[in-house]
Amino acid sequence: MLTDIVYIHGFISSPQSLKAQQLLHYMHGLGGDCRVHIPALPDFPGPAAEVLTTLVEQCLGQPHASVGLVGSSLGGFFATVLAERYDLRVVLINPAVRPAELASHFQGEHENPYTGSRFTLAADDVAVLTELQPSAIVPKRYRVLLQEGDETLDYRRAADFYRGSELIIEPGGDHSFQGFERHLPGVLDFLNNSAPV
Repeated sequence: MLTDIVYIHGFISSPQSLKAQQLLHYMHGLGGDCRVHIPALPDFPGPAAEVLTTLVEQCLGQPHASVGLVGSSLGGFFATVLAERYDLRVVLINPAVRPAELASHFQGEHENPYTGSRFTLAADDVAVLTELQPSAIVPKRYRVLLQEGDETLDYRRAADFYRGSELIIEPGGDHSFQGFERHLPGVLDFLNNSAPV
């Protein structure tokens, strides 16, 4: 039985994002003992990866731990890194694939609309993403939710990278993934599946 779910938000997002809150409310509505963690990630990739690694290791250090991950956009990339490192099941939502290749999207000045934080990512910050990139994945670990109308990331890159995974591709939609709440029962079912991956 799942003991912990870690939701990993995307770039310039926060725990207050709609999908994070939908997951939290859904899990609270079910009751039960599964803990939902939605960390507020630092703006920079290196520190964000460190926060997530520490959190996942803390969860896995508990007795009878069973940890599942949900990651959106750049959070999907981080979830993939953690899944391969710790042998975890993951649900991804419009995930970023090889984000270092999208350097022009990440480098430069940004403002987080949730926190008001202003920051600048340099080439060194983006290079961290290259260092984190898994060399290969185990496709059965993943359920990948994609919408063809994603205006930020080309859904076909994710469909190709996660080939062999459980892909759910919907027409229309956008980068925020419209109608995520419809998928919440399936998200939990997938994460709760104890079949080896």
